[in-house]
Amino acid sequence: MTQWSDYSTGQRIKMLRAGMTQEQLADAAGVSPATVRKAERSQGGGIGLPSLLKLSAALHADVSVILGQQAPRRSALIGDRAMLRELSRTVHDTAAGVGIPGEPPRTAELASELATAWADYRAGDYTRAGTLAAPAVVQAAALLNAAAEDRRCAAHGLLADAYRLSAYAAQFHGARDLAYAAIGHARHHAERAGDPLRTAMVDCGRSWIYLRDARLDQAAGTAALAYESIEPRYADHDMEQLAAYGWHVTFAAVVASRSGHSDRARDLLSQGRAVAARMGRDVMINGTSYGPTTVTAQAIGIHTVLGEPGKALTLARSLGDLTPLAQAGRNRLALDIALAQADTRQHDAALDTLLDVCSHHPDWARHQALPGAIMQRSGHASTTRVRRLGGILGISLFTR
Repeated sequence: MTQWSDYSTGQRIKMLRAGMTQEQLADAAGVSPATVRKAERSQGGGIGLPSLLKLSAALHADVSVILGQQAPRRSALIGDRAMLRELSRTVHDTAAGVGIPGEPPRTAELASELATAWADYRAGDYTRAGTLAAPAVVQAAALLNAAAEDRRCAAHGLLADAYRLSAYAAQFHGARDLAYAAIGHARHHAERAGDPLRTAMVDCGRSWIYLRDARLDQAAGTAALAYESIEPRYADHDMEQLAAYGWHVTFAAVVASRSGHSDRARDLLSQGRAVAARMGRDVMINGTSYGPTTVTAQAIGIHTVLGEPGKALTLARSLGDLTPLAQAGRNRLALDIALAQADTRQHDAALDTLLDVCSHHPDWARHQALPGAIMQRSGHASTTRVRRLGGILGISLFTR
């Protein structure tokens, strides 16, 4: 039986546009009909990332679907499926007031459990993070139900954090409906917590979900809402607020770059760099690091998407100590560097970089779309490396 991954990228694009002509797809994506024809003849290597993102948006399909990664990375493992079933039941039941215990946990214990779950998420263990998020949602709901009036804001905040983590875990496992539901509940409780920074983090999370869903206009609008709501005054020197604003404005630059708005992406990235320079060092805010190292790492991905891989690689060589980045951030940086290497025709180097990160962090890699794109761009350089990567990721570039 032919699997989705057995088809070429071109064949998958052709099947996904069922009901649309090539000209209609080109018009919807904002590319030329010749680009669509080239894409549909392609094994994958001839499609640049900007065109791939535009086609993804027009087809309302995740890039990973176009690249044939959907089946292996969408809850294929039994542990993933079990986690998602429990997480879905928990998110929907607690939002309806069902299954919430009468005995609340201690606030400090719940905060510690959530911190552990977020640490797993930042390390790239999304299944483990989702497994811990489910009981955290239940316990946070119990805490809120029992909270005295003067403690309700704090309880709302913890429940918002637990729902947001649930949304992220669901999103990485392809459960988009669950991700939308959980991030909606997170927004509800973040507002009631009365914490603008927490609300901005939720809005940024929703923007990311929109981005992964190829809803680029909504992603851009929500990203702007996130950073504009917490913009600091010039005289402000609070490191936490600066870090939160810097992260959100830099993420907005990421969204703009993927939406094809290069001038806006550069302007937002410039703002993010100015904030990082003002801070002078990376600091942690709500589980996310921001500062000079973080903004440089993000800039590498942005410049690659904007068609400036040489500039991206120059920035990569300027990076020193990567400890301010969480493990998942370091992994993503490696993917961006590998893509820039592929785009500068350093195909062997790209595959080496990709093989290194995927072999050391296979569970993280299988939830990412970029490895497939890089393999298809550089796969002709080394069949051996590509076969090894295919074994790690559960995909094949050798089509029938």
